[in-house]
Amino acid sequence: MTQDKNQKHFCVKLYLVNLLLVVFSILVVSVATLYPFNFSLPQSFSTSEFFASFNNASSFQDQVNNVLLFMPLGFCCANLLYQLKIKPALKVIIVFLLSTGLSSTVEVLQIFISSRTPTPADIVNNTIGGCLGFAVFYLWNYQSLSKRFSQIQTGSLRQLNQRITGLIVAYVFFILLISSIWQSTTNLSNWDSNYPLILGNERTGDRPWQGYISEVYITDRAISNYEVGRGLNDANYFPSIGDSLLASYQLDGKCCGQEKQGNSPELLWKGKPTNIREGKGVFLSSSQWLQTAKPVKNISQKISQKSEFTLSTTLATDNIQQTGPGRIISISNNSLRRNLTLSQQKDSLELRLRTPITGENGTDLQLMVPNVFTDKEFHQILMTYSRGTIQVYIDNRQRSYSFNLLELIPFHQKVFYYALTFIPLGAVLALLSLFAKNRVILSQILVPSGILLPSVILEVILINETDKSLSWKNILLGILFTSGTMLILKMRANSLKVRS
Repeated sequence: MTQDKNQKHFCVKLYLVNLLLVVFSILVVSVATLYPFNFSLPQSFSTSEFFASFNNASSFQDQVNNVLLFMPLGFCCANLLYQLKIKPALKVIIVFLLSTGLSSTVEVLQIFISSRTPTPADIVNNTIGGCLGFAVFYLWNYQSLSKRFSQIQTGSLRQLNQRITGLIVAYVFFILLISSIWQSTTNLSNWDSNYPLILGNERTGDRPWQGYISEVYITDRAISNYEVGRGLNDANYFPSIGDSLLASYQLDGKCCGQEKQGNSPELLWKGKPTNIREGKGVFLSSSQWLQTAKPVKNISQKISQKSEFTLSTTLATDNIQQTGPGRIISISNNSLRRNLTLSQQKDSLELRLRTPITGENGTDLQLMVPNVFTDKEFHQILMTYSRGTIQVYIDNRQRSYSFNLLELIPFHQKVFYYALTFIPLGAVLALLSLFAKNRVILSQILVPSGILLPSVILEVILINETDKSLSWKNILLGILFTSGTMLILKMRANSLKVRS
């Protein structure tokens, strides 16, 4: 009787500890997503404004962080639910609803915090993180895993075939899903259409550039190498390029009559323009810069839809040592959020481009073109973007620079991303190999192809979609994580078999 009472007392204590862990996980999520808790209620708030507040996009790194943030919650919740005698399907539903509900609550509250930006993708990524944490618990929990392995061994042939088929389908689906996610990391779908076009500064006036700009052209397609030659040598090429031309500015002297801008968004002087110089190009400085009267919605939306563009400008710096970096041409909201920016950092041209992998400030990957501003002469800069690759030309085609965004990811970040990509595949492959262990031929085909193919398929798709070069290092990294995870889980299964 006393033993039963002690056992019951221990179970209650264990339940309370697990409950506290879940509460602590929720508090960690709340602090990480809502700090500094400076809520402010607007005077008026409509339904349209509510939904417009969610019109934000997150970077690839933010998506990864959101998955990781909710994994401890899913793990702790699974640990708590394990003590309750309820069906596994109901446990999954509870974790799913808790993750989705908490994430949705946080995103709604972020509307009332000026320093936070609610994003629909965060809800999806948080939910995935919670479910992954749940899966990790049941994969590593001794008693639960032992029970699942015994079910595998005692199942009928029909059940075994169904499980093998289901896992193969899930494995192929997961490979395709991963490939799709990686392809989307270099597109421009996360561009914000509410930003203006600014020449010579940020919208906030705190990143001035001093120099001259005589022309700016923006198109919604990346022109070919042959067209680049024409654009660099023929002054009339861009004005006559056709429907793909989104903005065309020939700037001289005082600027900026609408008759000179045609159908392009109107440019207006900002700051305190007192030093308006006659001559080639407009003079820009800390006291005077140009900004469109309205956000350049048409430019941002068309480029976002096509995920490619060309920008050509002719300019001259008035200070070869200026830093900041000084913003030359920018489609941005402030110093932390932008779609596209060309700026000067001493003698280098710095590029910032908003994609899921570079972030909403375009600074997660460094893009610098050296020795551009070594004199105060006029130079033509032509930049194209397509399929994850930036091409920059200075005055002629011979002086060109190329940046493939996927190839610029730092190795430690790539290891982290590949771990998140291929470890789940390794876990599924481990289950498949356990199901098929009594089928020698199937097992001999399944395991090697399951280890090799996902990494190769992903690399081939990325080469085809982004023009990156073949990387054996990436292929080997994927193989390492897939095979390593599979071997660890199989060793775990064997140890459970010995213990039982």
